[in-house]
Amino acid sequence: MRLILRLVTVVFAMAAAEGVADDISEPMFLRGHGQEWWVAAVQFSPDGKRLVSGGEDEAVKVWDMHSGKVLWSVREEGAAVTAVTFSPNGRLVVAGRWDGLLRLRDARTGELRVSLRGHRENITAVAFSPDGKRLASGSGDDTLRIWDTASGKELRELDAGNEYDVTAVAFSPDGRRIVSGDGENIVRIWETDSGEEVSKLEGHTAAISAVAWSGDGRRIVSGSWDRSLRVWDAASGKAVATLPGHTDEVTGVVFSADGSRIVSGGADDTVRVWDARTHRLLLTLRAGLEKVTAIALSPDGKRVAASGKGGLKIWDLPGRK
Repeated sequence: MRLILRLVTVVFAMAAAEGVADDISEPMFLRGHGQEWWVAAVQFSPDGKRLVSGGEDEAVKVWDMHSGKVLWSVREEGAAVTAVTFSPNGRLVVAGRWDGLLRLRDARTGELRVSLRGHRENITAVAFSPDGKRLASGSGDDTLRIWDTASGKELRELDAGNEYDVTAVAFSPDGRRIVSGDGENIVRIWETDSGEEVSKLEGHTAAISAVAWSGDGRRIVSGSWDRSLRVWDAASGKAVATLPGHTDEVTGVVFSADGSRIVSGGADDTVRVWDARTHRLLLTLRAGLEKVTAIALSPDGKRVAASGKGGLKIWDLPGRK
């Protein structure tokens, strides 16, 4: 994975119908992981004041979003960091590793709280339940697992019976359901308490790479290696819209908290902002990171972060027109 290519200069491009290019300021560039390494994962804290990132350099870093400085950095000796997120109260950070280990750390100091062992292969995705009591993790061992965050015990293993990686995972806003994506090109909805698979959302023609719920729990958005996003009705499982535009695999998707926008990132080195109601492309940002490996949207929807080769970019987004 250690490709040696230079970073390109950031260039901004836009959908022709939108005249807001002048509203975009030069992005903040965080270089702490080293120019030669891929940064695999990124997420904002619940208050938007911090950012956590993890990468191929085996490091977990928490950044101050005002200064752009590293608040703390921990080396996960022996394995690349492939997934990260904050707990809903902002007090914990979880890091998933290439060797299948999950580690929960104090978000203020980086001190290790608990290690979760059970997955046999690389962690691909992690998500806390809204109350922070449970953690869901997807893995290359073809399973989705649910953990008790206080004790570190595995509560349940969800297995769809396939032989494909579980590549994406997210809790519904009420915590009662989990959506996952896998290498079988399927988006699945599960009941959290029973572990029962209740719905299969089919339509993508390649592996699912990312999933997210809308804030009201009514919609799901998925991204795929087939270069498209799909928006689904969460209750019926029917596709509402397909959003083409990326010219390479989609690597990240997220709804804004107010449900008005969808943001996606792709291996085409772009971050794209969509109107969640009309599904129209509003804005395209070219990252200059060789490819965008992951994205995060701040809780207030005003900032978007993208990870890639050599670091992270953070943009201030224009306000809604």
